[in-house]
Amino acid sequence: MRVDKYLWCVRYYKTRNIATEACKKGHITVNGQAAKPSREVFPTDKITLRRDQINYILTVLDIPANRVGPKLVDIYRKDETPAEAFEHLELLRLSKEHYRAKGTGRPTKKDRRDIDDYTDEPSIDFEDDNI
Repeated sequence: MRVDKYLWCVRYYKTRNIATEACKKGHITVNGQAAKPSREVFPTDKITLRRDQINYILTVLDIPANRVGPKLVDIYRKDETPAEAFEHLELLRLSKEHYRAKGTGRPTKKDRRDIDDYTDEPSIDFEDDNI
């Protein structure tokens, strides 16, 4: 089965066209080699794909005849993606919440003062010594 069709069948991509584009962009490798959309996959092949800033690592267990339901996906592939990849994605999501939302305009005076208070080091007041 073609690699783009396989990734569509096991629900990693919503459409075959999106899977094909990912192959053309070089986001998918099979057994360590960049894969064209027409590359055939067989059981025991290792597929690495980059999607949503995560490098997924899959092992092909079997080839499905058609697109399968979400509950049956584990019959056809084994997901070997490390847990650290998902933790990294969560950290990225949390860090984006910290920044100002797009489209909210320029910072107000209060926002600027808060930023200045956050970035300024505490000042040390020296008393004048009479010499």
